[in-house]
Amino acid sequence: MSLAAVQEETSLDDDTLNQFVNTVRRFVDERLIPLEAQVASEDRMPPELIDEMREMGLFGLTIPQSYGGVGLNTLQECMVVMELGRAAPAFRSIIGTNNGIGSQGIVMDGTEAQKSYYLPRMASGEIIGSFALTEPNAGSDAGSLQTKAIRDGDEYVINGTKRYITNAPSAQLFTVFARTDANLPGAKGVSAFLVDAKSPGITLGPANKKMGQQGAHVCDVIFEDCRVPAEQMLGGADKLNKGFQSAMKTLDRGRIHISALSVGCANRLIDLCLDYGTERKQFGQAIAEFQLLQAMIADSKAESYAAECMVLDAARRRDAGEAVNTLASCCKLFATEMVGRVADRAVQYHGGAGYMEEYAVSRFYRDVRLFRIYEGTSQIQQTIIARNMLRDR
Repeated sequence: MSLAAVQEETSLDDDTLNQFVNTVRRFVDERLIPLEAQVASEDRMPPELIDEMREMGLFGLTIPQSYGGVGLNTLQECMVVMELGRAAPAFRSIIGTNNGIGSQGIVMDGTEAQKSYYLPRMASGEIIGSFALTEPNAGSDAGSLQTKAIRDGDEYVINGTKRYITNAPSAQLFTVFARTDANLPGAKGVSAFLVDAKSPGITLGPANKKMGQQGAHVCDVIFEDCRVPAEQMLGGADKLNKGFQSAMKTLDRGRIHISALSVGCANRLIDLCLDYGTERKQFGQAIAEFQLLQAMIADSKAESYAAECMVLDAARRRDAGEAVNTLASCCKLFATEMVGRVADRAVQYHGGAGYMEEYAVSRFYRDVRLFRIYEGTSQIQQTIIARNMLRDR
């Protein structure tokens, strides 16, 4: 399916969109934010909350309505994600793969049989997807992956280890990238497979202990002679050795998504500072009255607004069918670096309280640090932007 065709299938009318955004905003305020401390302490997402997310359609935000999803275009997705970003990022993480790299490869390149089977189940949250690309020796250089898939009759036999795989402990479906032609260099010999998480030959490593985002779980996934039917290759035989291209197609939208998430987190941090600044008094007055502290939140607001404008502009352009590879990387670079600065200022603004677990700013400080790493590091974004400018001269 072409990008233009996908865009036609994924959009809501304005009234329905506004109602949906308002519903998500209430859900964030009334359900997610009150649970942040509990989720961080227990490193566990309450099952009843996940059920609520399913009922709201949050697992299928970007999946076309014809396959049971909500059917948001890129701009609409960003509006919803900015609301979700006001809560701890772990909440968004549980639905992130189903709306991003886990489903969009199927939307764009899957066979009709794959779309008809997986997309409705992903949209309902019956299936939680996980994107198995990164390896111990393949991160930013994803083309160097070593996991192999060898054809054996009507099956492929997969061997290899995937590292830091988000949602792996709870996933029912892995999109696995493996080398299917050792003679083709780099990413050219890589194919993608849709693999049932219960398949024999799959072992999960222990959950990684992370710096932040407690409640969102990550672990290694080990494949040992895991047999996968040949028809489970993403896109079928026509996509043999083209799995990496499928992955790259999803990244522009994914990077815009993470940028919108960064804006939402920044706005929450600014609100936390305003609340604390009006309550906390020093030298006989609220600290919000001190100009040096006002400058800190003013800088944060200006940067957050700049990122928001970038994100919405890039989203509109993508929905209009423009090539936005450079713009998506610009958004990802600026917005994720921006929210890191905002989080640092927020801790400083809170003084000693900002270093204490009881205040949300300390958790956000750790949580948002990951944004500069996944979906391509800041340095990869810089490389993409510069490379594209030189190519287009």
